[in-house]
Amino acid sequence: MSDLINEHDGADARSRILEAASALVAKGGIAALTTRAVAAAASVQAPTLYRLFGDKSGLLDAVAEHGLATYVARKLQTEPQPDPVQNLCEAWHDYVAFGLANPAVFAIMNDIGRAGPPSPAALAGIAVLRERVGRIARVGCLRVAEDRAVALIHAVGTGTVSTLLSTPKKERDAQLSLLALKGIMAVILNERAAASHDSAASLAIGLRAHLDEATALSPGERLLMGELLERLTH
Repeated sequence: MSDLINEHDGADARSRILEAASALVAKGGIAALTTRAVAAAASVQAPTLYRLFGDKSGLLDAVAEHGLATYVARKLQTEPQPDPVQNLCEAWHDYVAFGLANPAVFAIMNDIGRAGPPSPAALAGIAVLRERVGRIARVGCLRVAEDRAVALIHAVGTGTVSTLLSTPKKERDAQLSLLALKGIMAVILNERAAASHDSAASLAIGLRAHLDEATALSPGERLLMGELLERLTH
């Protein structure tokens, strides 16, 4: 019984800490997140912070995950577009809007200078992006390899938000995000035209996206087929 109570208390403390830390970061940025400030706002002792999150880096990652999860939960209430290309476009606009509305969380997710692996929130965002790009590949509309498309979209999206955040609101280019999206789409998408000079590459990309479903092939055969299809995408 006492274990259940302690587990409940730990979950409650974690929730209070995340809410308090998120509020501090939203109001004053990453610099506002100090152990003393969070402990006071959440009504916990400093050792509780270390026990639940390890260190400040762990707490920052948890704040980013919390902010992203809250945002995604709201977005899940909206039905996705059946067109995978339109769905990706909407995801782009959502990502930019999220970054501009949550600059501190965006900074945590995309801290280029951080030691170790990317933040869990950033990895979760890339996983969602990879799934959306995969849908486009499976309908044969992708001009470049999936990994390259994901890397391009992530790089340009992060750069677009960073540029807008570094510009005073009154001076921001309202068309920058849209133009960046159009540029990316022009690079990664094809028109599915049979006579296109790169139609073979597009078909290879689409087939490669379905390769894991080819249960008639052995693992070795799928690996070989993947390598052959990869050559056709370049």
